[in-house]
Amino acid sequence: MRLPKRIKLVEVGARDGLQNEKDIVPSAVKIDLIDRLSDTGLSMIEAGAFVSPKWVPQMADSGAVLSGIARKTGVRYPVLVPNMKGYEAARASGAREIAVFGAASETFTQRNINCSIAESLARFAPVAEAAARDGVTMRGYVSCVLGCPYEGEIAPAAVAQVSARLFEMGCAEISLGDTIGVGTPAKAQAMVQTVAAEIPIERLAVHFHDTYGQALANILACLELGVAIVDSSVAGLGGCPYAKGASGNVASEDVLYMLEGLGIETGVDLGKLSAAGRFICDHLGRAPASKVAQALAAKN
Repeated sequence: MRLPKRIKLVEVGARDGLQNEKDIVPSAVKIDLIDRLSDTGLSMIEAGAFVSPKWVPQMADSGAVLSGIARKTGVRYPVLVPNMKGYEAARASGAREIAVFGAASETFTQRNINCSIAESLARFAPVAEAAARDGVTMRGYVSCVLGCPYEGEIAPAAVAQVSARLFEMGCAEISLGDTIGVGTPAKAQAMVQTVAAEIPIERLAVHFHDTYGQALANILACLELGVAIVDSSVAGLGGCPYAKGASGNVASEDVLYMLEGLGIETGVDLGKLSAAGRFICDHLGRAPASKVAQALAAKN
């Protein structure tokens, strides 16, 4: 299989990476992080989530963050919205792109957002209609595509079904998330192939967690099928609060280093990306989880 010549990296560190931090990260620090990421060459940076502050207090300031960043030409700043209330708040704060999030597991959906998969999709319908009316681009996330903390292995057909519904609603991209990081390359390929039978592969993104150390291998396996959009989190920040023991998203620095080694273009500067990771980790008081960031720091 021929690898794509260019990959779009979607940076999720400022949202997915920070949302479960126990200590509230000040808005100014989040804004500084996003501005630093904007200078790396990234074309898509998640900027926040307009969700209930009761359930995700870390994202309560998303409006202030979105209003405070220095938007760079050519960079997109999507935000998560769970319903019309979130959509309206996001638009009032200047959001030009949104994301909705579902799951391929019934139990995970119930535990996560207290409704069934069908009900969750019904909630997104008015959001999708409003986004289409307002000319707002919408992205769709599907969690638990390779495993669920409650149900175990998830059938690829279930992933394809939810993905197809989100695509039909108008999602420009569907991000396939291995929420608990249990996937392996062959299973990742089988899942992507099943979903790609319903949705053009150029509209699919992969979003892998590194719980079992398989994220880079899984990404490479999916690139071999033609996937050309990869979600990652600077410094490997993040995890899943509903999945015990799940470690962070794959580190953006590690993905970029691998892609550079393969001769795949991204337009992203590794030095600047690593520096942004060090910045946020210095604030959090810990070292980056990224192996590449650690190696670069040791070199210097």
